[in-house]
Amino acid sequence: MKGTTMAIYELGQDTIKLISETTFESEKIKERYDLQRLLRDRIDIIDSDLMVITEEFGNWEESKRRLDILALDRNANLVVIELKRTQDGGFMDLQAVRYAAMISTMTFDQVVEAHEDYLMKRSALQNARQAILDFLEWDEPREDQFAQDVRIILISAEFSKELTTAVMWLNARDINIRCIRIKPYNLAGKVIVDIQQIIPLPEAEEYQVKVKEKDLRKRSAKSSEMTMPEVWEELKANCTEDVVLVAQEIETWLHEQVDQLFPVSHGFAQVLTSGKNKHYFFKITTDGRVQIWFQYMSKKPPFSDESLRQELRNKLRTIPGVEIDESKLAGKPSFPLNKLVRKESMDVFKSTMEWVFGKVMEDQ
Repeated sequence: MKGTTMAIYELGQDTIKLISETTFESEKIKERYDLQRLLRDRIDIIDSDLMVITEEFGNWEESKRRLDILALDRNANLVVIELKRTQDGGFMDLQAVRYAAMISTMTFDQVVEAHEDYLMKRSALQNARQAILDFLEWDEPREDQFAQDVRIILISAEFSKELTTAVMWLNARDINIRCIRIKPYNLAGKVIVDIQQIIPLPEAEEYQVKVKEKDLRKRSAKSSEMTMPEVWEELKANCTEDVVLVAQEIETWLHEQVDQLFPVSHGFAQVLTSGKNKHYFFKITTDGRVQIWFQYMSKKPPFSDESLRQELRNKLRTIPGVEIDESKLAGKPSFPLNKLVRKESMDVFKSTMEWVFGKVMEDQ
C-alpha cells in the first residue's frame, strides 16, 4: 500500500484546495539574506526559550567556517543553529557538530563580547552583559553553571534519510540535536511555510528523554548530582566563613521545617509534601546565594496565585539589601547569603519561609 505525503490544503466554503508545494530556490528566497535574517528576528518560532547571541560567528583560529546563528537557552547552554534551504539538508549535521565542539569552551565574557559585536552591527542600544543576565535571570555571572552543554538545532526544507539516521544515533549518544523542517508553499503568489519539529517528535520527546536518562544511568554508575558532602566542600571553598555559617544555620533550621533536604547541582534544596504534591521553595547555592524558586512554586497551589508570590516577594524585600525584581515572579531570582549574616535579617527570612510552608500545608 502506498503511503501518503504531508500536504496543506485551503479550506473553502464548498471545496478543499491543495496548496502547491514550492522550494525556497524557486521563490528566490536566499539562505542567509532572507531565511536566516527572518528567523533570527523571530527565534521564538523555533524555540521560545532561546536568545540570539550572534550570527555568522567564526571567532576561531585557522577556520573560515561561520556558524549561522549562535543562541543561548534558559539553562545557560549554548545552542548552534544551522540552516539549509536545500531539499536534503546536505551535510549540516557534520558542520553543526564541528561548530558545537569549537564553541564548547566559550566563557561567559566571550559570549558577552560576541553579543556586543552583534548589537553594534545592528545599531542596537542595549547592554549585552545585562541582556544576557536578564535572560538567564541571574544577578551576576555564574561561570560554573555557564555553557555546561551545547545543543544543536538543524533547520532545513527537508532532511535525507542518511542525515536523520545520523541525528538519531547522535541523540542516543547524549548529543542534543533537533531537526526542524521548514517547508514552503505557494498560496496565490504568497509564500507560506509549514514549520515542524521532526526529530525528536514533540509528542514522543518526553518519553525519549526518560528512556535516554534510564539508559544513561545504566551506562554510568556514578550519579551526575552532587552529594551533600560535596556541596559543603564546594561551598566552603567558594565562600567566606560568615557565609558558610549562614548556610549551616539554614540547613539546621530546615531539618525542623521540611520533609527532606537534598543536594542539587552546586547547591542544596528542600521538599515539603502536601497531599499528593511535592513543593520546592529555594536553593542555597555553592557560590553563596539564596535562589528563590518562584518558577516551581507557580506551578502548584497555593503559590500558583501570583498575588501570594507577590506577597512573598514583598516580605523578602524587607530584609536590608535584598531586591527582587517584580518581573521575576515566575523565575528564579536570587540574592547573596551575606544579606542574612545579621540575626535580625535571618529572623525575617526564617519567619517569611515559615509563612510559606504554612500556606502550603493549609492548602492540602
